[in-house]
Amino acid sequence: MARPLLRRALAAGAASVTSVVAFAGPAIACGGLVGENGTIQLVRTTTLAAYHDGVERYVTSFEFTGEGKEVGSIIPLPDIPTSVERGGDWTLQRLAREVAPPRRSASDDSAAVELSSAEVLLETKIDALDITILRGGADGVGRWALDNGYFLTPDAPEVLEFYAQRSPIFMAARFDASRAAELGQRAGDGTPIMLTIPTDAPWVPLRILGLGLDADQQVEADVFLLTDEKPKLLAGGPGLTIDRNESASKGLLADLRSDAGMEWVPSQMWLTYMKVDARAEQLDYDLAIAPTRESLPSLTDAGIEAPEARYVKDGDGRAVWPIALGAAAGVATLVALGRSSKRRHDHDGVVPWGHA
Repeated sequence: MARPLLRRALAAGAASVTSVVAFAGPAIACGGLVGENGTIQLVRTTTLAAYHDGVERYVTSFEFTGEGKEVGSIIPLPDIPTSVERGGDWTLQRLAREVAPPRRSASDDSAAVELSSAEVLLETKIDALDITILRGGADGVGRWALDNGYFLTPDAPEVLEFYAQRSPIFMAARFDASRAAELGQRAGDGTPIMLTIPTDAPWVPLRILGLGLDADQQVEADVFLLTDEKPKLLAGGPGLTIDRNESASKGLLADLRSDAGMEWVPSQMWLTYMKVDARAEQLDYDLAIAPTRESLPSLTDAGIEAPEARYVKDGDGRAVWPIALGAAAGVATLVALGRSSKRRHDHDGVVPWGHA
């Protein structure tokens, strides 16, 4: 991001962020807080990334506490949503109950985009939220945010650039406290939203959760995945563990299907429940997802290079997908072979596959 943008952000006054929201999003409910100074905070919430028949449904809930006029959040998306609507009334709560039941007495790859301005693709209002879907490069999205009253933290240029290299699609969500008061919403009340995103490359943005945080601040979030088959998962650092990785129960799927807007839920799906618990400085990666047996998780979608690839482990430390590092190493080997081939054949006028 250009230095003038950073200077404008600092001059406007960077917001102080003390809490985060989790995505899914498939990702999302991973959003970075970007708003005016005040005591409004974005509290820990739950996100569902459901992938079925080539379509991702990203359900997340925005919860704010504190006092102030407005505050916003920017969330990177894997592709352009066809719809943004209010989510189910209790879908996320039902998922939370599935993994942490009440106690009884005896929880698309895109090339880098160089756009100096952001294009508004969709605008809508959901309760006290003003939702805008944007397409643009890091500089364009940052300038749009500043021009529309968002205040960016000093690390925003680097983080936006990290995501714009893979996908130029972002969602900006602005919370209007005065409208929330008119609607009778109280501090801590959540507003669930659901994005329907056709994509062949689902991923969950995690790095955005650390936006604006000090390096040693702890990031905590819950991420649910629903996929047609058991997914393969690839991350790039510590702090992400799997607590549940199993076929979703028929009772859970029936309950979800009966909620508002959730009739698309099929009769069989795989449930994965993950916890993020890491220092902000450690969270410099995303979660790549391969939702079928025939696919492999992408290093690009995880925002990492092969040496940084990590197992995503169960809560007891067992690796869920032992092939991850092997696949990553294989990619690194192919890249090395491609470079070697280029050196051998450049004099013959042959263009290796990696440089076509």
